[in-house]
Amino acid sequence: MTSDLTDDNAWIFRELQRIGRSIRKARMDRNLTEEDMLLDVPMNQSYYQDIEAGRANPTLDTLLRIARVLDVPLADLVR
Repeated sequence: MTSDLTDDNAWIFRELQRIGRSIRKARMDRNLTEEDMLLDVPMNQSYYQDIEAGRANPTLDTLLRIARVLDVPLADLVR
């Protein structure tokens, strides 16, 4: 665990990528486009794309909104 923490927070980047993939998969499983998501989750498209790509660090509020639109528990997205 300690080596992960000293690895320039690379573990955080890996987790953000994993969460982004989970969000993208849930969206696609529901046949939703990015535009569909943005109608219900107020944010700009590039920020949403960054979340799905694991390049953004979304707030809990944003993750909760995304989970609600996808109709999945937040735990399923971050698990």
